[in-house]
Amino acid sequence: MAIQPNSAFSWQKSSYSGGNGACVEIAVPAVQAIAVRDSKDPDGPRLTFDSAAWSTFVAEVGAGTYDPA
Repeated sequence: MAIQPNSAFSWQKSSYSGGNGACVEIAVPAVQAIAVRDSKDPDGPRLTFDSAAWSTFVAEVGAGTYDPA
C-alpha cells in the first residue's frame, strides 16, 4: 500500500517521545496496515508495514532486541 505524503490520517506520537522532536509517528490507514513517518518531516516518505510485521517489531523493541550494546 502506497501512502501519499499529503494523506490526512490521524498520526500519533509515542507518549515516550518527550517532546524533543526526535521521534516517529504512526497511523493506521487500513485494517491490516501501519504507516510510519518521521515527525520532523511530516510531508516526507512513509513506510508501511502489515500488522504481523509491526507486532513483531513492537515485541522485539519491548524485549530489548534493538538496545545498543
